[in-house]
Amino acid sequence: MTLIINNDDVAKVLTMEETIAALEQSYSDLVSGEAICRPRIDVRIPTSDPAKNYQFGSMEGGSTRGYFAVRMKSDIVYETQYNGVTTQEKYCREPGTFCGLIFLTSVDNGEPLAFINDGHLQHMRVGADGGIGVKYMARKDATVVGMLGSGGMSRTHMQAFNAVRTLKKLQVFSPTRANSEAFAAEVRARYNIEVEVCSAPEQVYRGADIVAALTDSAVPVMDGACLEKGQHIVNIGGSGIPDQASLDRVDVYLRFGSTPAPVGHPDFPVHDEFIGWEARPGTRKFGDGRSSKRGHGITLPDRMVTFAEILQGTKPGRTSDDQITYSERGNLQGAQFFAVAGRTYELAKAAGLGRDIPTDWFLQDIRN
Repeated sequence: MTLIINNDDVAKVLTMEETIAALEQSYSDLVSGEAICRPRIDVRIPTSDPAKNYQFGSMEGGSTRGYFAVRMKSDIVYETQYNGVTTQEKYCREPGTFCGLIFLTSVDNGEPLAFINDGHLQHMRVGADGGIGVKYMARKDATVVGMLGSGGMSRTHMQAFNAVRTLKKLQVFSPTRANSEAFAAEVRARYNIEVEVCSAPEQVYRGADIVAALTDSAVPVMDGACLEKGQHIVNIGGSGIPDQASLDRVDVYLRFGSTPAPVGHPDFPVHDEFIGWEARPGTRKFGDGRSSKRGHGITLPDRMVTFAEILQGTKPGRTSDDQITYSERGNLQGAQFFAVAGRTYELAKAAGLGRDIPTDWFLQDIRN
């Protein structure tokens, strides 16, 4: 039987500790050549509404540990203004509904094992990346988090940061004060730490050890002028990387890695976060196709250390408490989903969760 695993099932079994462990193992297997993935590929097509475009995104990967997965998204993408900030919005069919699926298969016999809604798992794997960056790059005595944003990504990043450091305080700002207050109440209750709701974004930086910009903004929201010595930066949204002023102040940049070049094409390495193809390429697109920009690649090559180099001991990460550090995944999304989805499948099956559907529905007797 093939399992259908929904977001509620995922939330019941997948912990942040399990997610971090699965990702670290996957990244390690990439280093040793036991795992493989490709970059995210987007296809963008204009809709009948010139203010929106269709975007299909997919990423895939697998390893000798037994799992392969494709993660796919079907979105209508547009941008809107909210409290003076340009935000990226999306939906499938109608606002408020989304289509993101993970198709998990067995490497041993090719069998379709599960279809998994990606909503909760997606937030967990992004938060876990932030946690891994903090684990290897933030100061060992980091206890204060400064956070821009109070949505779903903020919640999973707090889980991840707490999993790798002993936190004492959160300083949070988001454009809607009520959202910040609600998030603050959750954090106080869950982690029993001090929480300050800031009235201006620059306040989150003051005295923070970890600064995390976790928003759906279509443009960078970090402010490099506010960074202080010794801080570690995590950035989600805002075109994928922090503002140039922040990058200028980074001393050490941890990039988890890049997808390997295709077999037989050593001259064709791809470092971009995503690769896009567009119908009507001259027509304005939104979201990740904004201004026809390509996905960012290696941001700071002269200050970069990779996960492989840290594992192998050939390069250190942070070497001083005064250094400003920054971590990001690179383009290894495909290596995330088989690892986390595979572990989720194991946990859900053991717990008796999910809905069975006949595997025979996906098989045929005509050779492909």
